[in-house]
Amino acid sequence: VWLRRTTHYLFIVVVAVNSTLLTINAGDYIFYTDWMWTSFVVFSVSQSTMLAVGAVYYMLFTGVPGTATYYATIMTIYTWVAKGAWFALGYPYDFVVVPVWIPSAMLLGLTYWATRRNKHAAIIIGGTLVGLSFPLFNMVNLLLVRDPLEVAFKYPRPTLPAYMTPIEPQVGKFYNSPVALGSGAGAVLTVPMTALGAKLNTWTYRWMAA
Repeated sequence: VWLRRTTHYLFIVVVAVNSTLLTINAGDYIFYTDWMWTSFVVFSVSQSTMLAVGAVYYMLFTGVPGTATYYATIMTIYTWVAKGAWFALGYPYDFVVVPVWIPSAMLLGLTYWATRRNKHAAIIIGGTLVGLSFPLFNMVNLLLVRDPLEVAFKYPRPTLPAYMTPIEPQVGKFYNSPVALGSGAGAVLTVPMTALGAKLNTWTYRWMAA
C-alpha cells in the first residue's frame, strides 16, 4: 500500500511538471506573436482545462481543498525556474510570462470546502469558476509586463517556427474581448475536463485497492 501511495504522489509531481513543460512549449511564446489576442483565447482554454484536470484529481484523492492550490503552486514554481533559465541565457525578464494558476485553483478548493466536500459541486461550480477566472487573472498579469510585440521583435525565440515569427501587429483580429471570449469558452469546456479529473481519481482508487 505504501509503495502505491508513494508512486501516486510521485505521479502527481510528474503531472505537474509535464503540465509546466506544456505551458513553456505551447503557451509562453503565444503572447509574443502577431496573433496575440487570438492566441490568448486558445491559451486560456488550454491552460484552464489542464489546471482543472490535475487540481481536482489531486484534491479529490486527498480530500483536502488546499491540495488544488498546492498543485498549481508546483506548476508555478517549475515555470519560474524555466523563466530564470531564459533570463540566464540573456533574454529579458519579461520574455516568459508565468501563467497565474494559483487564484483559480484556490477558487476550486474554496468551492470544495464551502460545499462540504461535495464532488459534484466541485466539478460543476469549481470547474466553471476556474474557466471564468483564469483569463481574467492572466490578462491582468499580461498588462503588467512590457509590450509583448516589442519583446518579440527584439528577442525572437530561437525555437519559434518561421510561420509564427511576428510580422506586423494584428491585435483585435479575433473579436475585441479576448478575456470575455476566453472566459466563456473556458467556463464551458473546463467543466467536462474537471469531471474527467474526478473520474481519473476513481480509477486510481480502484488501482490502489487491487
